[in-house]
Amino acid sequence: MARSRQTVVGELGAALQRYQRSVQAFDDAAARHLGIGPADLRCLDWLVDGPRTAGQLSEATGLRPAATTAMIDRLTAKGLVERIASDTDRRQVLVQMTPAGQEQTWAIYGPLADEGPRLLARFTVAELERMLDQFEEMRAVTDRHRERLRAARPLS
Repeated sequence: MARSRQTVVGELGAALQRYQRSVQAFDDAAARHLGIGPADLRCLDWLVDGPRTAGQLSEATGLRPAATTAMIDRLTAKGLVERIASDTDRRQVLVQMTPAGQEQTWAIYGPLADEGPRLLARFTVAELERMLDQFEEMRAVTDRHRERLRAARPLS
């Protein structure tokens, strides 16, 4: 007997929740392995894409400016990041991952990145494009609701 759409949608939601929990648990283990906290790990994740200002990192991690400075100081002391002058504005300081930071994070996340393409090999380009669109739409929903929470009055 075929499952109903409602049943499959419910199962998909539960599978996504299990996946999110698995990713969070892996990230927690990665942070412990590196000897850093969760916000520090999110900072490193943002720096994979290139240097950022402290303000951009504050926004990305949800930390206040003073806490962001302390986070950057901790990561600098561990040799994972460094402060550099901006190429376009000498008054601006950027934070970038050091070669050691890149090496240490790749040692943790590289095996996942290497294994991922094998999981996608069975899908056609059209199916992958539909998946890509779906993930972008899901991200947009999450971003919209994050903004809703930011705008709302805190409960405590």
